[in-house]
Amino acid sequence: MTATWLVIGLGNPGPQYAQNRHNVGHHVLDELARRQSASFKAARRGNAVGFEGRFQFGGDKVVFAKTLSYMNVSGGPASALANFYHVTPDHVVVVHDELDIPFDTVKLKIGGGEGGHNGLRDITKALGTKDYYRVRVGIGRPPGRMEVSDFVLSNFSAAEKKAVPFLLDSSADAVEHLVTEGLLSAQQKFHVKG
Repeated sequence: MTATWLVIGLGNPGPQYAQNRHNVGHHVLDELARRQSASFKAARRGNAVGFEGRFQFGGDKVVFAKTLSYMNVSGGPASALANFYHVTPDHVVVVHDELDIPFDTVKLKIGGGEGGHNGLRDITKALGTKDYYRVRVGIGRPPGRMEVSDFVLSNFSAAEKKAVPFLLDSSADAVEHLVTEGLLSAQQKFHVKG
């Protein structure tokens, strides 16, 4: 019997935020859509766009979604989709930017703290638990005395932009590996870097 997974990419809506570091979760979902030859459509529930697919023939159903709410209110779309598709938190995967790991690094975990990430904090509140999966896409720390909020809402530097496609590719691989092979296997594969 197959299960249903919910993979949610976090970001802010609107063209002014589209290329920001904070929107890297959306970009990973774009890469997953490209791999699935899928187009985003208005989600059946929640303020999101999404599509349904599978990573392998006969495998678990996966609902892929990008939130259209602002980052700090990501919990509403996440819980609405989880409720609609009857997905329990242990089958929810949130893809998000992560300040606490170096740029161009991908890490995975289940549960734990939110590290000051308002999107994760709101999802934890809405789901009523911290025990959901996180695919943490490293964006590094702000340089010098730059405010964190300014950093996450800025675009990648010219040098970083050259590496971003590889980061998105690795992050999409991490999501697929997590869903198909489990957390421990995914951690063993993706945590060797950084």
